[in-house]
Amino acid sequence: MKALIFAAGLGTRLRPITDTIPKALVPVADVPMLSRVLCKLRDAGIGSFVVNVHHFADQIEKYLSDHDFGVPVAVSREPDGPLETGGGIKRAAPLLTSPEGRFLVHNVDILSDLDLPSFLRQDDPESLATLLLTDAPADRYLLFDEGMRLRGWTNVRTGEVKSPFLPDFDPADCRRYSFCGIHIVSEAVFEKMAGWPDRFSIIDFYLKECAAGSIRGVVAQDLHLIDIGSPEKLAEADRAVRDGAF
Repeated sequence: MKALIFAAGLGTRLRPITDTIPKALVPVADVPMLSRVLCKLRDAGIGSFVVNVHHFADQIEKYLSDHDFGVPVAVSREPDGPLETGGGIKRAAPLLTSPEGRFLVHNVDILSDLDLPSFLRQDDPESLATLLLTDAPADRYLLFDEGMRLRGWTNVRTGEVKSPFLPDFDPADCRRYSFCGIHIVSEAVFEKMAGWPDRFSIIDFYLKECAAGSIRGVVAQDLHLIDIGSPEKLAEADRAVRDGAF
């Protein structure tokens, strides 16, 4: 299976660190996040990679050319600005096709102890996408029915709810989960994305497609995950790695 690692973001929440280097090369316990994610996925059986780049793209490309990870690593450039999560997948489509017909997507700023083979075994091959979820507290949640089919989105802090393609939708009937930024995606999305703009959110795309019941969720029990989106979270991740938590 191939994997797309999202590494094109500006890393604004990690400033001033990302004023001079891309988020993907910010070190956690002296090892760049890109290397940590790529090696974890490689060691779990992922055989080929695509890395999307924009912010300090040359630095990431040089890092990849200077290091042999033992697997093919291609680069999907976004020269005019980050294309967000949906646009990043759409642009990388020619690099992601494979005989399996499905690929893994993983944010570069996610550090976790995920059992990837277990997640892959829980993938529904008939789904348009299988999303990794946790029941960790958050402001924003994805909403699922009893069959773990995506039905909507809510921001509990503001009260906003999105489920525009499901009539009579009631979020109280759903289970709330946090999305981990890790998902398995069918190549069938490429055709469905044809009419979308160059830049868009994959969550908006999933919400449009969820009326067909083709977006599924898998809850990771006891998952230890750090979203390295701030200097404080970076320090937490550094301590966790040095203490042997990852």
